[in-house]
Amino acid sequence: MEIDKAESGIPLHKLEKQILSVLREKDGLNFAEIGAKAQIKVDQVRRAIEWLKTKGLVTEQTIKEGIIELLETGKGASRNGLPERRLHNFLRERGGKVQLNEITSKVLSSDEASAALGIARGSKWIEIKKENGHTFVHLRGELSPTPEEELISTLSSPRRLSTLTNKERIAYTSLARRPGFVLEVTSKEVKIKLTKGGQSILIEEGDEINVTAPPPMIYSGRKHPLQSFMDEVKEIFVSLGFEEIVGPLVQSAFWNFDALFTPQDHPAREIQDTFYLRDLKVVSPASPDLLDRVASVHQDGGATGSRGWGYRWNKDLTSRVVMRTHTTAVTVRYLADKMPEEARVFSVGRVFRNEKVTFKNLVEFHQIEGITVGSRVTLRDIMGLLTRFYERLGMKKVKFWPSFFPYTEPSLQSMVYNEKFSKWVELCGMGIFRPEVTRPLGVKNPVLAWGGGLERLVMLRYGLDDARYLYENDLEWLRGVPLCP
Repeated sequence: MEIDKAESGIPLHKLEKQILSVLREKDGLNFAEIGAKAQIKVDQVRRAIEWLKTKGLVTEQTIKEGIIELLETGKGASRNGLPERRLHNFLRERGGKVQLNEITSKVLSSDEASAALGIARGSKWIEIKKENGHTFVHLRGELSPTPEEELISTLSSPRRLSTLTNKERIAYTSLARRPGFVLEVTSKEVKIKLTKGGQSILIEEGDEINVTAPPPMIYSGRKHPLQSFMDEVKEIFVSLGFEEIVGPLVQSAFWNFDALFTPQDHPAREIQDTFYLRDLKVVSPASPDLLDRVASVHQDGGATGSRGWGYRWNKDLTSRVVMRTHTTAVTVRYLADKMPEEARVFSVGRVFRNEKVTFKNLVEFHQIEGITVGSRVTLRDIMGLLTRFYERLGMKKVKFWPSFFPYTEPSLQSMVYNEKFSKWVELCGMGIFRPEVTRPLGVKNPVLAWGGGLERLVMLRYGLDDARYLYENDLEWLRGVPLCP
């Protein structure tokens, strides 16, 4: 190894010298820029930067910035015009007056028409009237070019959020409320900057070798912090007398929705909220007797004392195949198979929701869930259990308040106090399964149930404010997370 010694006594490798020389000419470059200027490979740059960091001569600065880009609906609007502009043009072409049903049949979809008419009425350039039993739309004013139109015209390629003017930011906020128009993603770039020591060190030629110099840092393999936290959660529940259960990621709509007394016309069952597997169906999701009992509960409440949902239950809808939206599909299947009089089980697994990705929402994430079955269990038992669970995770301030969940009654929401952000954070929901869920399964004793997102707990543990960061593979953060926080 070729090593040179600086006047300050810090040994320098040839690669380190080259990088320091480049950064003195222009500070704050990324790895690729340094490699190009020093005419060395990026892998060599990364290795030498680690040495320089160990010696306190350089630091890494991670710069994050929001990037906005058009989604498919937004691209269509860029080509054809926003719905309100197409509505305006259609009205002008037709002399300023058309029947309402012509709009949805000739120029806009029902969703587009709803949005466009709402904007137009709010801006008072249309009027809707009933005449001779028909509904007409009248043009009452002109639609000037809008900030949203002007912004979309500039998004043929992604733009940095920081480059938007105040007017464009307001327009972006407006477009972001429309499904499928724009998406914000986070761009991350690592810049290398000289420390004061790196700026002042004198590089000299020489052939001394300092055998006392610290060796380069070696990072051994380790579990991802998310997996380590998951193992900790499992260990806590096992120590509290629970048994882990697992189940498939792919479920029938029957176990994911119907068995949990979720009505067949519930919005959560729409494709906008749930991932369905195309052209796949389960021949028989459950026994004929169980299907009949669940159908009866949905239609008129069956033998539960409930009124049910008051509609005709459709067996075909139960056979559709979905990516499970919660691990409760596994829990309810366990209850149906075992029909336990007493039980303590939990599960930790991946679930899938067709949602917009944000700092707190992911398309794929992990859920913690559990149930306790017993003849004398009450809501106080589940409050005590979750309080103990949170305390084991180091969360001391816990409170509960009444809430609503579709398949539990009564229901509670648990909250823990986050010291870093000085606020209360919602975590697991909980309650007692409704008779409409347990009776058709053959379970007679009360069933306490709770569930919540694992990632939110991990964020509290490590002081993160964005769930997406857990999946960005930031090696510096992953290597720096303490094994025993």
